[in-house]
Amino acid sequence: MTWKYFRSVLPYYLPAIIVVAAVAISMAYAEKQRQQISMDNLRAEVTENLGLIRAKLEGNMSANIQLLKGLVAALETEQTIDGDRFAALSKRILSAKSQLRNVVGAPDLKVAYAYPYEPNKAVIGLDYRTNAAQRDGALKAAETGNFVVTGPINLIQGGRGLIVRYPVMVEKAGAAPSLWGIISGVVDIEKLFADSGLFANSLGIDIAIATTEGGRLIETFYGDSAIFAKTPVSMLINFGHESWKIAAVPKGGWSQPQAEMWVSRLLMLAVGAMILAPVIWVARLLRERQKNIAVLSRHQEELHALSHRLDIALEASKIGVWELDLATGNLDWDGRMAQLYGVQTSAVRNTYELWRTAIHPDDLEEAERVFHTCLDEGTDYATEFRIVTPSGQVRHIRALGTTYRDSRLRRKMVGVNWNVTADITLQQELREAKAQAESQNRELELARQHMEHNSLHDALTSLPNRRYLDQYLATLGEKAGDPEHFTLLHIDLDRFKDINDTLGHGAGDHILRQAALRLRESIRAEDFVARIGGDEFVVVCAGAFNEREHFDLAKRLIDAINHPLNYAGHECRIGASIGVASRADADMQIEELLVNADIALYEAKRHGRNRVERYNDDLKSLTIHTKKTADAILRSLEQNGFVAYFQPQFDAHTLEISGVEALARWDHPELGILGPDKFLKVAENLNVVSQIDALILDQALFQLARWRANDLDISKVSVNISAQRLFDESLFQHLARLELLPGSLSFELLESISFDDKGSAIVENIERIRRHGIDIEIDDFGTGYASILSLLQISPRRLKIDRQLTYPIIESPAQRRLISSIVDIGRSLGIEIVAEGVETMEHAAILRDLGCQSLQGYALARPMDGAAFLQFAKERQGAATDNSRSA
Repeated sequence: MTWKYFRSVLPYYLPAIIVVAAVAISMAYAEKQRQQISMDNLRAEVTENLGLIRAKLEGNMSANIQLLKGLVAALETEQTIDGDRFAALSKRILSAKSQLRNVVGAPDLKVAYAYPYEPNKAVIGLDYRTNAAQRDGALKAAETGNFVVTGPINLIQGGRGLIVRYPVMVEKAGAAPSLWGIISGVVDIEKLFADSGLFANSLGIDIAIATTEGGRLIETFYGDSAIFAKTPVSMLINFGHESWKIAAVPKGGWSQPQAEMWVSRLLMLAVGAMILAPVIWVARLLRERQKNIAVLSRHQEELHALSHRLDIALEASKIGVWELDLATGNLDWDGRMAQLYGVQTSAVRNTYELWRTAIHPDDLEEAERVFHTCLDEGTDYATEFRIVTPSGQVRHIRALGTTYRDSRLRRKMVGVNWNVTADITLQQELREAKAQAESQNRELELARQHMEHNSLHDALTSLPNRRYLDQYLATLGEKAGDPEHFTLLHIDLDRFKDINDTLGHGAGDHILRQAALRLRESIRAEDFVARIGGDEFVVVCAGAFNEREHFDLAKRLIDAINHPLNYAGHECRIGASIGVASRADADMQIEELLVNADIALYEAKRHGRNRVERYNDDLKSLTIHTKKTADAILRSLEQNGFVAYFQPQFDAHTLEISGVEALARWDHPELGILGPDKFLKVAENLNVVSQIDALILDQALFQLARWRANDLDISKVSVNISAQRLFDESLFQHLARLELLPGSLSFELLESISFDDKGSAIVENIERIRRHGIDIEIDDFGTGYASILSLLQISPRRLKIDRQLTYPIIESPAQRRLISSIVDIGRSLGIEIVAEGVETMEHAAILRDLGCQSLQGYALARPMDGAAFLQFAKERQGAATDNSRSA
């Protein structure tokens, strides 16, 4: 019986079962998503709050460290200091807003100064080396040469704080920087936390801070260490080589009650019920209909079904029914009406006043007017109004009604009410969302316009940038009428780098802004000016070009730029070089015009700067020639096209070969052997001089081994080395792989190298070279800017007197005295003297008598390739052997 019943009802309730399952799954998924969103929002809020705290902590600590760094910088410039001077400097440091509590100075790691003195005089005499609590931090700062942060610790002065220790390094002439001592600053940790917002009453998170080392937590010094085990939001606070880990969880933990949780669940249940009820209603209706067919007539069955549908519909839709007797004024409510208005079911008769008092005061007058108008005119009733339930809840009610006559011909009005609060709220939310979307669209449009403006303009000078220039030139070239005529003025500021390097980038930015302003004021209204990068600007003059007009404009721009500027009390003077190129042919590409203007600018700078040059065919030819030369150099580097030529050096007294200089030559595929004057400048621009130096060095060492294999008595070979090669780390890697006899290889440095702005680095690299047994020689001495001090710093093995000094000695006693002085300097410093440019044997005799040890020049031998030099050396050595036998 049970199984039969189940089979009979299953076809009707199977859809309801499926709907129930679907609704349950949907509700569970929606609940999970809501919880996840709530958790994500909570973590985002904690992250935002923690980020503010972290930024303040990091910023305050960095500010304290920078203040101490300023005191250290002052002490490094004053190698002697007393207590009053230390107090004055410290007072100035502590006058800035910070968390620094006091400053202590410890020359030679022993505390000698303290500011303020009275609260901290107890630490005077403290020796960091013997104090276990202070020793590690102080020694670490002294050894690393950088600041060290220790703490929080208990202070000798009382209380707790962080100690920032900064080493003070002083320099003495001719010696490496040495340790003067330690500057220690005590950071008031409570004030640091307060200024960083950790004690704020409105802080909605619990915070813990710990020190770290290698990614591991070391010590929690603020908050509860258990926070780190509660899946907190964590961040690193970095200042220098120190780091803390800061973590936070919301107050009350992550599992907090969620706002409107039950409202959301009830809404989901209501939606589920609204979906499920019609399905169940249909199932029951069908089953009921089949059951009643057998016992009731067709008319009774239809009447019952209609009545049943009405009941279910009213129940499912939560609609309340009311009826008004127009003759007596009686107003009746059903139970649903009572629920809608939040009153007891017992008070549902004669409730006109109850209805009236429930209406929202702002809607009462309109609601009564519409109701009485419908009663008076006998029209259908349709309106909306708000009610206020006894619990204070506001609901939006939609009311419909119509008049009819009952069986006794009494005129009545029947109607319904239902709650449309959700619909009204949704409509309001949609209107607000639409307004918000429109507002965001307006903001996005403004942002787009701002971004487009920024993408086309230079942020520093507000001038159009390179991208804007390209668009403008493209548009100008496509305009109808006379599109082919316009002129470019490519402007580069002279001496700008000097100001930027000496006065700082702030001065450089000021110069660029002022230069941009002067350019904008000096051009014509129809001209276009843009900053294309660094200190370079471009002015575009549209229309048929007039060379005189453009030259006058360029001179006007130079005069405007040349006018002195003031920055922070300094008078700054800059100049401008301008290259001019015109487009007189519609077929000329914009890129070609830009290149032409750049070529003209390069020519202006090459001829002394602060001038104007116009592009012409000669400049184009020169540029093409330079490019061909550069391409040929790069190909020759790939094909070993650079060869070493060798010029012997002779003993001034015996005229025997005492050494050999390896010289770079270019075996040009078309022009043959070329000297450095034909390729060196282009090679420097290509940054490949170090590669050429490396090739010549390898060939020189190969020939040296070859000479020894042929029993030639040649003890050393000299190779030129450029400043570029001197800083090439691959040189030292290569030297480390060589097995050289000490003194068999010499590096010749140009005299001007010693005056490069990296003098100390040059001396250091020269010492690294000497450690490989390689001698140092100064080439072309007398033509550069070498001083006695630079000779003492470099301590070369030899000086080579340039041919420009040796050539006039036959006719010039003054030149002979000059060379004699150079020889005396070399003799006093233990430096050998090599004279270049020995053109005649008379030169050789005079230079020998003046004290030069070695001679080199065309009178004795010209440079030759490896094979020719080997033959020359063999013949020379053979002749010397024959002479000795004859003697």
